[in-house]
Amino acid sequence: MEIAAGVTARELRAADVVAEALDRIERTDPQLCAFVEVWGEEALRRAGEVDRRLDRRGADLSLPLAGVPVAVKGRHGLRTAGPLLAAGAVAVGATSVPGPGTPWQTWGLGTRGRTVNPWRADRTPGGSSAGAAAAVAAGLVPLATGSDGAGSVRIPAAWCGVVGLKTTAGRLPSADRTGLAVPGVLARSAADAASWWQVVAGEPEPALPTLPVTAVWSPDLGFAGPDPEPVALGRAAVERLVAAGVIRLVRPRVPVRLMDPGPAWLALRTPGADLAGAHHVRAENDRRLAALFADAELLLTPTAPTAPHGHEGPGERYSTSLTWAFNLSGHPALSLPAGFGSDGCPAGLQLVAPHGREALLPAVAREAEARTGG
Repeated sequence: MEIAAGVTARELRAADVVAEALDRIERTDPQLCAFVEVWGEEALRRAGEVDRRLDRRGADLSLPLAGVPVAVKGRHGLRTAGPLLAAGAVAVGATSVPGPGTPWQTWGLGTRGRTVNPWRADRTPGGSSAGAAAAVAAGLVPLATGSDGAGSVRIPAAWCGVVGLKTTAGRLPSADRTGLAVPGVLARSAADAASWWQVVAGEPEPALPTLPVTAVWSPDLGFAGPDPEPVALGRAAVERLVAAGVIRLVRPRVPVRLMDPGPAWLALRTPGADLAGAHHVRAENDRRLAALFADAELLLTPTAPTAPHGHEGPGERYSTSLTWAFNLSGHPALSLPAGFGSDGCPAGLQLVAPHGREALLPAVAREAEARTGG
């Protein structure tokens, strides 16, 4: 990351970087409402520790995130931020998540009110990692942690125009008893998302993928019924990646047609529910996805089936219809910005990879950004 490189080289001071982030939050968050807590004094103390450590030792390869301001999801987000803090990142605050009293999760409630989409204040940023996406999109922090149980990283990433990465089920610790929710990150760039993954997974920087990467495009996964505009924006993004030599579309031997995961997902979340049907859907979709990934390295879809909805709620539509299949199956997935809709709000392209191949997703996204100006 550029910030960490500058701090490590002593071209920047971590304390200055963090102070600037806190100033941005103070100026912007009264309107954005992305934070529930801001830890100014503790963040400056921590940044000072990073500076003193580097002043004593010089360049320190054990601090790949030296001085990088990060936000964590919700008031308890520090519990899972240990690897980031150990790598030199500085937690500046806790971001908003949905408040009580509503069944829908694509919104957030900050200290000063409901979280707004940085592109249109009358629209939601998505959720449940609402404040995380809004804070990153508004430039308050370059990285924010999230969790994704049905699309809670990828949907707000799409609707706020940032990168959102969901990990493979079981790769990182998760408190979710169902195994559906996994850790993730929201970032301004694919390179920053890659840095997060390397730190939390303890993996070295991977070799660049051989381009073009083979991919299958599906507008609806065979069941979802998305609106025409998100499909058109996603398809246009795919065509740009093809033209840039990042991906090569291939035709799968069997058309992409998953079983609707919604009823299975809901059953797994319902204590005492009969899970026989859920297990059948999961097994059948796993079989179909295994066949698809035997033919291609990536599956591409729109991230969300609709544009961002207003603060009154999504109505009868499931914003998760294109994302929660991969919480049920456990595959890693990333949302990449795919342009803007007629309402002025961003849309996303979802990239899904085989189990355990998280590193492929930001690597492909980095090439996409570099070659298409994303």
